[in-house]
Amino acid sequence: MQLSIDDAFGTIGQRVRQHAQEAPDRVALRDVGDATRITYRELDRRMDRVAAALQADGLAVGDRIAICGRASIDYAVVFLGALRAGVVVAPLAPSSSPETLARMLSDAGARLFFVDDSVKPLIDAVPAGSLPRIALDDAGTGQSFSAWLGRTGAAPAEAVIEPVSAFNIIYSSGTTGEPKGIVQSHGMRWAHIPRGRFSGYGGDSVTVLSTPLYSNTTLVLFFPTLAFGGTVALLHKFSVPAYLAACESLRATHTMLVPVQYQRLMASDIFDRHDLSSFVNKFSTSAPFGAALKADVLKRWPGGLIEYYGMTEGGGTCILEAHNHPDKLHTVGQPASGSDIRLIDDEGREVGRGETGEVVGHSAGMMTGYFGQPGKTRDAEWFDPQGKRFIRTGDVGRFDADGFLVLMDRKKDMIISGGFNIYPSDIEDVLHRHPAVLEAAVVALPSEAWGESPGGFVVLREGHRDTLAETLRDWVNERVGKTQRLVSLQLMDELPRSAIGKVLKRELRDAAARNP
Repeated sequence: MQLSIDDAFGTIGQRVRQHAQEAPDRVALRDVGDATRITYRELDRRMDRVAAALQADGLAVGDRIAICGRASIDYAVVFLGALRAGVVVAPLAPSSSPETLARMLSDAGARLFFVDDSVKPLIDAVPAGSLPRIALDDAGTGQSFSAWLGRTGAAPAEAVIEPVSAFNIIYSSGTTGEPKGIVQSHGMRWAHIPRGRFSGYGGDSVTVLSTPLYSNTTLVLFFPTLAFGGTVALLHKFSVPAYLAACESLRATHTMLVPVQYQRLMASDIFDRHDLSSFVNKFSTSAPFGAALKADVLKRWPGGLIEYYGMTEGGGTCILEAHNHPDKLHTVGQPASGSDIRLIDDEGREVGRGETGEVVGHSAGMMTGYFGQPGKTRDAEWFDPQGKRFIRTGDVGRFDADGFLVLMDRKKDMIISGGFNIYPSDIEDVLHRHPAVLEAAVVALPSEAWGESPGGFVVLREGHRDTLAETLRDWVNERVGKTQRLVSLQLMDELPRSAIGKVLKRELRDAAARNP
């Protein structure tokens, strides 16, 4: 019996097998770095070999493996093959410290650890213990993947996978603080697949991905592309020339980029030299996406622009089809079909229409919980009076008159100065209006008089590097309210960001403390 995208539940592995039968020679995965590729027939067979090898090592449904390395075909094959066996995948960030990586491996209870030579310095700093390492690139970081994979034609025992079965564990806050393992189920992942039909996916789709495979940002497009039978092209590392060359030569139809990547592309003097007319839709998520930047993308880059707002934990999604709503670029769109998005106050009560509150969401795509941390799971949940479960986002926002969600800021980043709530994004918006400002961030700084006061950090555009910090601060303070005035402004070569482009405001606060 064939599995339809519209079926209530299915698995990615089943869809890959169907494509292998119906279009065996269609390319499933490309590695842009070394120009290798594999077809759906080859992908299906290699997934079987991975699943069989895992089972031969004694892993069963619900057991866990970890992967850490660059995005590659073998990385993807291990991820997908493990899912076929019902084995849970914990993709880990190569940017982690050795101590954090060790904690995540222990927390996940990984039985096998797949690595490559790109993370050798990190791996060498982590005590080996009894966790077997397998080298995806057959380098000296572990047992050879080729040898571990075993014979061609190996067939795994069929795994019984239910909607509640764990799919992967995505670690949040892996760069700062104690990492939390977000358990996503097969049912949650499948729930995200059908909306791909409205994004133009199909067998002729070519999705170019330059964000890492450990990030949910990437997986949001990776799995739907394969479920619809398209081709995923993986870049090892993002650079403007390499990305644009790949999109043009492969006739890319879809891509996922974080806002800072859009910013770098649109600011490049080579952007307009490339033929990007093949694009159907471009996507963005994971960080604030400025309205002016969205407008520039719409003007100069063919195809639609879709912004997803949500959390790795799930709960609910808002979608902004920017090309259809050019007057709503300051918003993150409307709740997606099946998503119930509400706003609550500090006491957990729903706020009225047009009022500001913390965003909470419910949908079929919600995490099971934080792995092994029931207390933190409870902290992330909110239940309405009827007992319906929602996930708290920590973001503050309001709905406009048309039902579009306007985000104010992260709740933890809100500045409380003399009893007034100040949203850093409001001041950042003003900073971005200055012609010298390329990037800007505002954080809370300690104040004896007011408790907290806003401090600014700015990266200047080329050609404006002679702008003085004091001049820029005075310019902003003339245009904001009295309580919003910046007490300081520092010029920086770049803002500290995570691997997926989020500004690390904790590092900015620490920098301000070191340089008062």
